Amino acid sequence: MNSIFIEDQNFQGISFSEKPMLKGDYENCIFANCIFANSSLSLINFIDCEFKNCDFSLADLKNSGFKDIMIKECKLIGVKFEECNAFGFAINFENCQLNLSSFYKLGLKNTQFKDCNLEEVDFGETNLAKVVFNNCNLLRAKFDNTVLEKADFRTAYNFSIDPEKNKIKKAKFSSTSLSGLLEKYNIEIE
Repeated sequence: MNSIFIEDQNFQGISFSEKPMLKGDYENCIFANCIFANSSLSLINFIDCEFKNCDFSLADLKNSGFKDIMIKECKLIGVKFEECNAFGFAINFENCQLNLSSFYKLGLKNTQFKDCNLEEVDFGETNLAKVVFNNCNLLRAKFDNTVLEKADFRTAYNFSIDPEKNKIKKAKFSSTSLSGLLEKYNIEIE
């Protein structure tokens, strides 16, 4: 199969669910108001790209690459990021809906989540060292054997993290959110 190389292109309002993307490398491209829902992005590499107001819900990311990516105001419901190529994986999210997505066993060190809805996201066995959750909803998000060292949860809310099952050394929390670390003990904090 021949693969293509596309750089410095803008893609506006395209439904890749109806017309599949060509396999290959996309570098320094902008995707705005595009639909990737239920589509296959397998074997496609995105490098230094930005996605704005796109829908990735239930997209197939098997062996796709995301290197130095910015995703803003996008819908990414039920996306299995752990199926991506882990080599060079680097994404930042701003004002995104990531409910029911999974980052299981993926390295997300230094990732920024800003104003994101992360309800029921699976962060099991994920490296979240130095990750910032800025004003993010983590209701029923799963943290199990997760590396959270130096992660910043100061403005995150609705999280429940068991300090005995996760590595939280030097993670940052606000005093008002400490109940998220003590929930398993069924105690009342006033």
